[in-house]
Amino acid sequence: MSLDVVAAAPKKFIEGRTGPWEIVLGLEVHAQVASKSKLFSGAAVGFGAGPNEQVSLVDAGFPGMLPVLNRYCVEQAVRTGLGLRAQINAYSRFDRKNYFYPDLPTGYQISQLYHPIVGEGEVEVEAEDGSFFTVRIERLHLEQDAGKLIHDLSPSESYVDLNRAGTALMEIVSKPDMRSADEAVAYLKKLRTILIYLGTCDGDMEKGNLRADVNVSVRRPGEPFGTRCEIKNVNSFRFISQAIAYEARRQIEILEDGGKIDQETRLFDPTKGETRSMRSKEEAQDYRYFPDPDLLPLKLEEAWIEEIRQSLPELPDDKRRRFMSQYGLSQYDAGVLISDQAKADYFEAAAQGSGNGGRDAKLTANWVTNEVSARLAASDTEFADNPLPAAYVAELVELIETNVISSKIAKEVFEHVWNGEGSPAQVVEARGLKQVTDTGAIEKAVDEIIAANPDKAEAVKDKPQAIGWFVGQVMKATGGKANPAAVNDILKAKLGV
Repeated sequence: MSLDVVAAAPKKFIEGRTGPWEIVLGLEVHAQVASKSKLFSGAAVGFGAGPNEQVSLVDAGFPGMLPVLNRYCVEQAVRTGLGLRAQINAYSRFDRKNYFYPDLPTGYQISQLYHPIVGEGEVEVEAEDGSFFTVRIERLHLEQDAGKLIHDLSPSESYVDLNRAGTALMEIVSKPDMRSADEAVAYLKKLRTILIYLGTCDGDMEKGNLRADVNVSVRRPGEPFGTRCEIKNVNSFRFISQAIAYEARRQIEILEDGGKIDQETRLFDPTKGETRSMRSKEEAQDYRYFPDPDLLPLKLEEAWIEEIRQSLPELPDDKRRRFMSQYGLSQYDAGVLISDQAKADYFEAAAQGSGNGGRDAKLTANWVTNEVSARLAASDTEFADNPLPAAYVAELVELIETNVISSKIAKEVFEHVWNGEGSPAQVVEARGLKQVTDTGAIEKAVDEIIAANPDKAEAVKDKPQAIGWFVGQVMKATGGKANPAAVNDILKAKLGV
C-alpha cells in the first residue's frame, strides 16, 4: 500500500486506499530529575556505575524499609511545572501501582495517579514551516524508575541491575494534540529544550534520561478518536518518527481491510523499523492503585511555589522574543539560536553591543549558526564543549565590519583560528591578510587588467554584467585582499558602466 503524506490545511493527512486518514498522537515523556540522589532514598544517581553499586535497602525492597521523600526532586517538579505554564497543585499524593516484574523488587511502583503535583499546562511549538502550534499538557507527576534487565550476558539467564531503581522521574503527559510525526518530534525537542533551560533534566536520550511513550491512533478526518496503541520507551527523535510512521501504516491497513485495532502496548524494533505487540493495554484498575500508606500527602506552601517561580531563568520563548527585539534577528535566526541554551549564550557573549550601534547581530548570528556550528557538528562536539572562545567570533565580525578583512578572507582567517593559530587579529597580522583599501593600489591593478584585455573592456559597455569577470581578475591579482566595494566602484568608473 502506498501511504503518502499529503498537505491538507490546516492538518496533514495520510492517503490510504479508501481515502484520507488523520494520525492522532499524544506523548508520555519520562524525564529523569537532575538530582544526585533518588526519589525516596539517599542512594546516588549517576551513569556508568557498576551493576548494583547504587542501591539502598529501600530501592532493593527490603522488608521494613520506609521511603523518605526527596525535597529537591519535589522542587524540580514544581520548577518544571512553572516552566510549562502549568497549574501547580498545592495538594498531591503518592499511590502504589502494583505489578510484578523482576526489576521491581517491591512489587509496586510509587507514582501519582489521582493527585499529581502538576496539573494542566501548555507548550508552544514551532513547526518546520515557521508556524506555531500549541500542545496542551494534561499533567506532570513524580514517580520512581524501575531497575534494568540485562539479557545479553548469557544465552539462558537474565540479570537484574537495580542502579536505576528508585531514580526520580517526571512523567509529562500531553493531550492528543499532535497530528504528524514531525509535530511529535518538534514537541519533544521543544520540551527537552525547556527542561535543559530549567536545569531539571539534562535531556540525555542516549543514557535514557529522557524517553517517551508514544500513543498512536488513526481516524477519518472529523470522526471521533480511534483506538490507540502505546509504543513504549522510545529514546531518539529518529526512532519516534519511524515508530509513528510504521504504526500509523499498520493501523490503516488493518482498518481498511475491515479489521479493528486492539488497544495494546507495543515496542519499536529499530533494527527492523517496526513495532510489535508487547502486551494488552492495562487500565488503571488492573494495577490496583491505592494511596501509599508509608507516605503522607504532599502539601506545598504558596510562598515556596512563588519563591521557585521568581528563581526561574529566561525560558526559550522569552529569549526568542528578546533576541528578535533587542538584536533585530528574524524569527528563524532567533529560533535556531535558542534551540540550544549553550548556543544562545555563546551568541550573546559574541554579540555584546549589538543593536546599539555596536557589533552586527545578524552577522554574528550567521557565524555562530553556520561556520561555528558546522565545525562542531563535523567533530561531533556539543556546543557546550565549544573550544572556540566567543570573543574570537566577536573579533572576527569586528574585523569584517571595520573593513580590515573581507567576508571572503574572513573564512580563511576562521580556518586558521580554528586550527589554533591564535586570535583573528593575530592571524590577519601574521599572514598579511589585511584588506587592500588603498584606492591607488586598486586602480593600478584595474588599469593593468583593462589594458591587457581591451576587447573585454569594450564588450562591457554593451553587456554590463560582464564586469564580474574584471572583478574576479582584480581580486585574483590582489590575492583576494582588495576591498570588493572599492573594486566595483573603480571598475565602473574606468569602464564607463
